[in-house]
Amino acid sequence: MVTKQFTGLPEDSDLRRADSLAREIFSDVANKWALLIIETVADRTLRFSELRDEIDGISHKMLTQNLRMLERNGLVERRVYPVVPPKVEYTLSESGRALRATVDAMCEWTHLYIRHIDDARRRFDE
Repeated sequence: MVTKQFTGLPEDSDLRRADSLAREIFSDVANKWALLIIETVADRTLRFSELRDEIDGISHKMLTQNLRMLERNGLVERRVYPVVPPKVEYTLSESGRALRATVDAMCEWTHLYIRHIDDARRRFDE
């Protein structure tokens, strides 16, 4: 896989700047629904209803909004078939698959430290 380097202005890639493109992208993808969609699609191609069924608690509206945002950012590819009833499938793009490695690492970190975090929360809440 070839990683494409950012060739815009340096301030566009600076997460510390409120007006940077990098911060906007980070804000888009660093939410629970986007991360769960990326993890759920993984190496598969899924229909909207399959995604909704697999992600417990996500509403139709939130799934739609996040799929559109992921598609806009080039992380998810949407394929519409010209059939009745409509058939739409979603799969991760190359950049979405690359981001999935980070999402997988976050999931692994969560599994490794969940007990530690739960203990810390209990101590804090006492």
